[in-house]
Parts: sequence; C-alpha cells; structure tokens
Amino acid sequence: MNKTDLNIDPATIESTNFIDEIIKEDLAPSGRYAGQKIHTRFPPEPNGYLHIGHAKAIVIDFGTAERFGGLCNLRMDDTNPSKEDTLYVDAIKEDIHWLGYDWDDRFYYASDYFPEMYEMACQLIRKGLAFVCELTPEQIRASRGTLSTPATPSPWRDRPAAESLQLFQQMKEGLIADGTMTLRAKIDLNSGNFNMRDPVLYRILHARHHRTGDTWCLYPMYDFAHPIEDALESITHSLCSLEFEDHRPLYDWVIGNLDGLPSRPRQIEFARLGINHTVMSKRKLRLLVETGRVSGWDDPRMPTLCGLRRRGYTPSAIKSFCERIGVSKVNSTVDFAFLEHCLRDELNKTARRLMAVLQPIKLVIENYPTDKSETFTIENNPECPEDGTREITFSRELWIESDDFMENPPKKYFRLYPGNEVRLKTAYLIRCTGCKRDSEGRISEVYATYDPESRGGNAPDGRRVKGTIHWVDAKTAVSTEVRLYENLFTVPDPDTADRNFLEHLNDQSLNILTDCKIEASAAGMEPPASFQFMRLGYFCLDALESRPDHLVFNRSVTLKDSYRV
Repeated sequence: MNKTDLNIDPATIESTNFIDEIIKEDLAPSGRYAGQKIHTRFPPEPNGYLHIGHAKAIVIDFGTAERFGGLCNLRMDDTNPSKEDTLYVDAIKEDIHWLGYDWDDRFYYASDYFPEMYEMACQLIRKGLAFVCELTPEQIRASRGTLSTPATPSPWRDRPAAESLQLFQQMKEGLIADGTMTLRAKIDLNSGNFNMRDPVLYRILHARHHRTGDTWCLYPMYDFAHPIEDALESITHSLCSLEFEDHRPLYDWVIGNLDGLPSRPRQIEFARLGINHTVMSKRKLRLLVETGRVSGWDDPRMPTLCGLRRRGYTPSAIKSFCERIGVSKVNSTVDFAFLEHCLRDELNKTARRLMAVLQPIKLVIENYPTDKSETFTIENNPECPEDGTREITFSRELWIESDDFMENPPKKYFRLYPGNEVRLKTAYLIRCTGCKRDSEGRISEVYATYDPESRGGNAPDGRRVKGTIHWVDAKTAVSTEVRLYENLFTVPDPDTADRNFLEHLNDQSLNILTDCKIEASAAGMEPPASFQFMRLGYFCLDALESRPDHLVFNRSVTLKDSYRV
C-alpha cells in the first residue's frame, strides 16, 4: 500500500509530467499552497466497475500524492441514485487495493455532504446567485442559445430570493414532482462557455439512494457537488480528465461564491485514456453485461480491472502501462497491443514455464520400450535461475500439438512429417514414420522412432535438426480446459458516434478448448498462478471457475509481440 513521507522537499522531486511541474510551483515558497502538503482525491461514481481508464486516474491521483509525500482521499461520487449500488462501492475498493494503493481513514461519500450542500445552495439563493426555475429540461436546453447568440433568460430568473428559498424547501421535502423544478445558478447568459449560462445546480429525483434511502429526493449536480466536496476535504489539487476543462470556470465560480469553505482547491485536467478495440463507457460496458454479450463485469475480454485481473494481468504491469503512456493534455488512443506488451514484458521474467498441448494428438514412439519411463530435469524459468528446476516424465506415448504434424507439408515446414527428424524439447531426437487415421479420415496417431543416443535433444554425430516441438507425457498428463481470447471488437474504434458498437462485436473473441493436456506438475495448482505454456503464450488459472480437480486456464497474452517499441 502507498505510504506518504511528510518530510519530502517538493523542489527535490524529479518531474515526470506537467502536473508535477504545476504542483512544484504551487508548493514553492511563493506558491499558492506554500507550506502545505499536497492533497488529492479519486472520486469514482459507484455505478459500475472500474476499467483500465480509471487505472490511469488512480495512478495519477494516488501516485502523485505519494510522490510528493501528500495524501489522497477515496470518495464515492454518489449523487445519482438511479444506477448506484454498494456492490460497486465494494468492487471499487477491491480494485484500488489490488493496484497497491490505500486511503487509510480518508474514505468519503458525496452523500456525506448532502446537508452542507443544501445549506450552501440556500446561501447562493440568498445572495441572489441562484433561483428556482420551472422550465423543463427540454426547455432549458432549447433556451441555451448558440455560440453566436446568448441564452434566453428563464421567466423565473428574477424570482425573489424568499420565494426561491420556499420552493427549494418544498423540493427538499418531496412536495414537487420530478422534472418540474430545478435550482439554477444565475451567472452569465452571454458567456461563450455554455457551462456558465445559468447551469442547473439541483434536480428532483424520487429514487432510493443506496446509503440515505428515501431521506433525500433532491440531488446536487456534479458541477455543484464536486468543488464543495473538494473544498470541505481540504483538497489542494483536483486532478480530473480533460472533458472537465470547460467546467473549470464553474468549479471556480462555486468555490469563489460560497462563504465558510475551509480551502480553495485547484482543478487540473489531463487527457483520459483511450484504447482501441474496446469501449470504455460504463453505460456501454453495462449494456454488454446486461444483454449477455459477455459473462459479467469480470469477463476476461472486458477492459475492467476485475476482468483484466481474471485474465492474468498484474498490478505492476497495469501501473507500468499507465506510467509509460505518460500524462498529457491531448486526447489520444493507445494500441491495446502496448498493454499486452507491458504484461508480456513482466511475465517473461516472472512466469514459470510449463509444457502444455492445446490441440492434442497422440505420438507413439515405436522403438521406445513399452514398460519404460524416465524423467528429465527442466528449468522453471530460464530468465530467473533462482526459481529452480522440476522433473517431467517421458514414456512411449506422448501428446503433441496437432499442427506440429502434417502428412504433406509445404516448403519450410520444419516440424513432423513422414521422414523428417525433429527435436522433442529437452528429451530426444525423433524421426516420423507415418500416421494413422480414424473412421472419419482424421489423423488420430502419429508414429516415430527415437535416437536413444540423443538424450537431451543433441545429435551424437552432430547432425543438424531444425525443428523443435513440445510434448506432454500421456501417462501422467492432466486434462484441462483452456480459454483463448481475442479482441472484443472487430474494429479499432467501436466507440465512435457514427456506429452502433454492438454491431462490431467479435464473435470469435472467445474459443474454449475442453480437452487440453498439461504436464503433471500442474495438478492441484490454485489461482492466481501465471505460467508460460512453452511455444504457446502466457496463461493463468481462472480465479472464478478453476478447481484443483478441474483446471481452467485463461490465455493472458500470446508469445508473439505485435507492438513495436
């Protein structure tokens, strides 16, 4: 978990992005927060599970505070009860802890501040800076104006403060129907920023809240609630994504016109994370779940943190990804292959190697004694010698990959075919003698002879053997289920406005193999173990469905790296 060092000198911190530079200026002796400690917050709405885009915000919010020896709060932005649930609250906490961050005792809800927000709204009414409006949402949008014309003033813009206060009280008490009244700020109808043209601060919503129940039916808009929450928690730097840049004047207006706030936070915006071949909208992700297009929020094809975790992604790989893509002020889309590259780079160093066969076909070594069995010693990870070795068994009958044999191969095919010699990894050299077909004409067995003098895979006479294939001993092999994943969408940009993203779902994004074979050392393993299946890719045990008596592996990432650094 992250720890803070309150004795860090900001001037000694090496900046990694423009946010760091701003914070260093603010904490300098002449800065706006001179003598203070940086205080950030991560404020997700509990209406869904966190995804990889949130991971970037988490790394920025918690990581920046950590780097400067400050604090970071976790706050649930629960101002919209219609889609929020404690289920999502718990999932958000779990994901942040999984990434390696903690908030200690600084966990809050926006709903903690509902009474204070209501009183501050009344304060604005009394100052003549807010009024109760009876325009419908549609009428408000229609009166908003254009870039070249000002907004049309509401007929109730000059309503007396006493009348607005009375109506606002009735709204709070549940005496007014949904959609018939709102509380709006009175700012600037001529502003070039539409967010400043008398924005809505409160709306009526008779919906049960996951924490407050039916206590409230009057809920603040995010643009009103967020700056107040930040100020009440003494946040110094409110770091948020770039779409809130146009909302910053309203953020500052709210803070600047309310009396009694303990601090004046500064909002800084950064570009949000976009990744191709997926969607990042929680609304669209929820639709995938609710319509059964995926098995749940934790489906390994989803960009959610719980989905990535189940697929075998590690916190360090995700944090490395977020740090390496950097922080900027320009929105861009990152290739999903780069996320895979970051995981592959880590697992190559840490994952134990195993022999596994996904599409098994029987190999019979005709001149190997029927009653003989022997063992070979193999490294657990050649990249990490301290991980030691293990023993694997070898006998007359083995499982090999079906595509490692062809009866009539094309040119430059160096694996098994009649008359060709290959190396069984770690074991012996074998020469193919033929094959057998079943009643439907499919190859059911491959036959070969072995060179007893080639133990370890080296020819005693120095002859050159080009092909090497992996194998699993048929006597001791463990049967497993393996799930292979591809991109969830067939197009790089399914989230564009001019297309229905559901029409571009990849119906080949999941391939389930039910009778794979893996070496005996895998028996009894439990999640969250990750492995490299030699020649095949990186796989992890499925945390939800794998059992010691029925192993289920998810492919995390292939061996081949399509990303070019």
